[in-house]
Amino acid sequence: MRIRVAHSPDSDDAFMFYPLVSGVVDAEGLEIEHVLADIETLNREALKGTYEVSAISFHAYPYVAERYLVLPSGGSVGDGYGPVVVAKEPLSTLKGKKVAVPGRLTTAYLVLKLFEPDIHTLEVPFDRVIGAVLEGYADAGVVIHEGQLTYKDRGLFKVVDLGEWWKGETGLPLPLGCNVVRRDLGPDVVRKIERLMRKSVETALERKEEALSYAVEYARDLRNDPVRTESFVRMYVNRYTLDYGEEGREAVRTLLRMGRERGVLKVPVPSVIFSDEIR
Repeated sequence: MRIRVAHSPDSDDAFMFYPLVSGVVDAEGLEIEHVLADIETLNREALKGTYEVSAISFHAYPYVAERYLVLPSGGSVGDGYGPVVVAKEPLSTLKGKKVAVPGRLTTAYLVLKLFEPDIHTLEVPFDRVIGAVLEGYADAGVVIHEGQLTYKDRGLFKVVDLGEWWKGETGLPLPLGCNVVRRDLGPDVVRKIERLMRKSVETALERKEEALSYAVEYARDLRNDPVRTESFVRMYVNRYTLDYGEEGREAVRTLLRMGRERGVLKVPVPSVIFSDEIR
């Protein structure tokens, strides 16, 4: 059976998927096809059920819950850090400002709207957010992926770290991205993919140098900076990546519930989210 595994072209995803897509991990008879696309594109493709396994934003999950389940391993969770809102000059408030966002289905957008509902947003590809701010198309922008470590190199100022704000508000880590598996594959294949995803993360952590050498090719602005690439990978490949645990799962449900209560999330929060909740 062919399984298309889609993820965004950033170093933390590349690190955790490396053993699976490169054949280091035995695929248990599945034929793995590797697909790369930016996270908002993957969110939109998930609405159509395009890929069997895909990285998506947690904000997008309720919109695709009828087609997909969240795998217990492979999440990107920030504990006290996350997407950073930046500007060309210090800002004391975002109220009434135009903010460049990397897609309206991203978790960055959801948390931004929880932080400050009274904003105007400009949707641009994630790798053009900083440019939109520098060129004056937006008053501020939400940077994700490696941009969280490089925005100062471009002379920008931090307005707020949304993961830090979230931790202060809830005491919980911020679940940003997840890996989902299509329900129609059936329970046996879903269980197999659960095992493979966990094994891929475990193996990447065990063979860290090898996985980092692979991941650095996806680090964009950090490609020539292996030290900061490793720092970024360590931020988002952590204990929650191997398994969300009770705290991580509580954080997911809290995030989605707050999004729904405050009108950012337009659909109900699913009663079942994780694939291992169905046995």
